[in-house]
Amino acid sequence: MTVDKTIKLTVNGRELTFNMSLGVYNRYINELQPTSKVGPAQNLCMRTVTDESKAALQELMQQPGMAVQIASKLFEDYTPDIEIEVGK
Repeated sequence: MTVDKTIKLTVNGRELTFNMSLGVYNRYINELQPTSKVGPAQNLCMRTVTDESKAALQELMQQPGMAVQIASKLFEDYTPDIEIEVGK
């Protein structure tokens, strides 16, 4: 099953559109390492941003922490709320 979702964010007054998919999400998770957070965040942003938003995103990502914050919002919006209970 493929789960595709378009996510629109407004970042510092700039409208950005991203196309998330399960494959891109899984790749992001697999790239995360204890000592590597910025690179995977930048990759997620650049892999999912639409062509129309790419230039604005590249400009925004020149600011410290921007890629990580945007990736965090994409991750948060893409993942569903799941309720899990442990049986005893």
